[in-house]
Amino acid sequence: MVQNQKTPTEHNSTLYISPMVNKKNDLLYVTPPNPTTSTNKLLDTPGSNKSASLFFNFDKTSQHNAPHHDISHNSLEDPLTPVDKLRLWRHDAIMQHQYKTAEFIGDKILELTTDPNDAFWLAQVYFNQGNYLRCKNLITSNAEYNNSISCRYLAGYSLIKLEMWEEALDLIGETNPFKNSAGANSRVLDDGGIKLEASMCYLRGLIYANQNNFERAKECYKEACVVDVKCYEAFNELIDNNLMTPTEEWDFVMTQLNYRDNLDNNDELIKLLYTTKLSKYLNTSKFEESEHILKEEYELHENCDLMLSRADYLYIQCNFDECLSICERILNRDQYNFDVIPNYLSCLYELGGKNKLFLKAHQLAELHPTNPMTWLAIGTYYLSINKVVEARKFFSKATLLNPNFGQAWIGFAHTFAAEGEHEQAISAYAYAARLFPGTHLPNLFLGMQHLQMNNLNLLEEYLLASYHICNSDPLLLNELGVINFHKNQFDKAEMFLQEALTAAKNLNSDSKTWISIHANLGHVYRRANQPYKALDCFNQVLKISNKNDANILSAIGLIHLRLGNIFKSIDILHDALAISPLDPVASDLLKRALEANKENKEIFSTTDKLLQLILPSDGGRIRRRTPGRVLKEKQNSEDRSRKDNKLGTPLTTKTRVLEPAITEESSKGEYDDVTLLAQDLQQGEVSSEDDEEEDEDDEDVMDIVSD
Repeated sequence: MVQNQKTPTEHNSTLYISPMVNKKNDLLYVTPPNPTTSTNKLLDTPGSNKSASLFFNFDKTSQHNAPHHDISHNSLEDPLTPVDKLRLWRHDAIMQHQYKTAEFIGDKILELTTDPNDAFWLAQVYFNQGNYLRCKNLITSNAEYNNSISCRYLAGYSLIKLEMWEEALDLIGETNPFKNSAGANSRVLDDGGIKLEASMCYLRGLIYANQNNFERAKECYKEACVVDVKCYEAFNELIDNNLMTPTEEWDFVMTQLNYRDNLDNNDELIKLLYTTKLSKYLNTSKFEESEHILKEEYELHENCDLMLSRADYLYIQCNFDECLSICERILNRDQYNFDVIPNYLSCLYELGGKNKLFLKAHQLAELHPTNPMTWLAIGTYYLSINKVVEARKFFSKATLLNPNFGQAWIGFAHTFAAEGEHEQAISAYAYAARLFPGTHLPNLFLGMQHLQMNNLNLLEEYLLASYHICNSDPLLLNELGVINFHKNQFDKAEMFLQEALTAAKNLNSDSKTWISIHANLGHVYRRANQPYKALDCFNQVLKISNKNDANILSAIGLIHLRLGNIFKSIDILHDALAISPLDPVASDLLKRALEANKENKEIFSTTDKLLQLILPSDGGRIRRRTPGRVLKEKQNSEDRSRKDNKLGTPLTTKTRVLEPAITEESSKGEYDDVTLLAQDLQQGEVSSEDDEEEDEDDEDVMDIVSD
């Protein structure tokens, strides 16, 4: 009768029952003996002193609880049993993906042995073929199979693939049944693989995540990593989906995971690799230190995962050029690396790489039509060419293929925001915020939508929530400057915008973010009565962006109008209307400038009349001109003219004094005092109250804009 193997416990992995590792007497791992003639023990190997190799030495029948058997040269003569040979055949067929062969042999082995471990390997064949129901039915058809933890794990995974969430949770359990059973045996029975207990916790997290119970999912993923740090699937779900805040991530990886007991000599390597995956919002010095050690000591210079971590770091800093360069290096080595696609698409969108976006989207659509990342790429391309409706359709398809695809939800929300449909945009952003509680972007976008709807209280709430997660994003700091501008807190607005400029030091000067920050800072200076600083900001934007913007030109025209440079203001506002003829702001400001110019002409005309009056020499009194005096002055003038004509100088012959004819009626209201005359001239000018009203109107027609 065939003797069955022991089934693995929750502290083991499937290596425990792998025939490739655990052939009878570990023949693959026994070193042939050295010649015994030498007395030098330095060259001895484990086989030469008649001791057994301890590497992967597991005997499932008796050796775990009995003293280690002496495996000598005689043990090599022990033949494999027929069932052992069939198991090796089946296992090699699985490794070579010859599933029909594996199914054919595995079915016969199970009939011969009725061993739960053989049931597991046959079910594994069904699972790899996509026959999930057949896999689940095989395991649940026999109570002994169902009691095997490895078989139950595979049956639960089959139900997850079938999206039968409740049935999968019933089979796996709502909580970890082995939570309080871990003891000293956990370390002893560790075979180097991933503990099945950790894998069960990971499956439990998948179920809760698909039921939108993200808090429970997070706890299950964390428990899986605590049970066995080698369960990278759970760690990846935590990090990729931002289920923890940046502070929680760093605390969890640095203090709560057991690297030494689970990894032995690889503990430092894995801890460094996990560190590079953490949020780049904080502890950037630790990230750079870990990256340096991995490159210099472990020589992982061109490792794609390490380059991807660097790309994430650069993207957080809005350094899109360098981020794009690293993404392209990764794709040159592995053009179908889907982990790098979101960063690659975002950088191309920010930098205006429409042709590359089209090419990548076309390649993905041709080769991977069922992958949600494909439809994210297509939607991003259509959004970049302002075809919002088409972009929305493709983002929606990506969310249908993967309902928890956060990037697709954000793109879907962007399409509503682009058309001013704020309610729908808020709904989509809110769902993305639930999917990504550890990232600041959904809250930032929610705040921007509430700004458009003038909900300042909700705006501030969302922006502060985003600021607590990440305080170094230039886009976020720009929005905080905007909200303080609207609250007339210009000092705080200037502070946040200056911080945004500092955070954006790596930005290209022609990027949209850089332009928005400088333009908004110019508006803050304008409202804070610092016109020359405002002009400097606006002129810098126009100079570096290499294109004229009607809004910026309107702002410059407004400043010159308030400085009294009316003709320059009119010229600039004409330029703004040449770019955007229907711009209401520029039209209104031009109308005001023309009215101000007209008033100035009237003032100059009145002043010219004043200068025509002859000022007296007796203490500021104006000499009365009676008709007799006028006649006398005329005679004196003719006498002087005759004398001057004798001199005949060109200057005197060409100069004439134009004086208005003053009648008796006009002389009745003569001005006896220069002060009274000046007071009368001031009538009709704009009063200080009118100036205040004009300032209020300026606030209405020229306002700061959110990025």
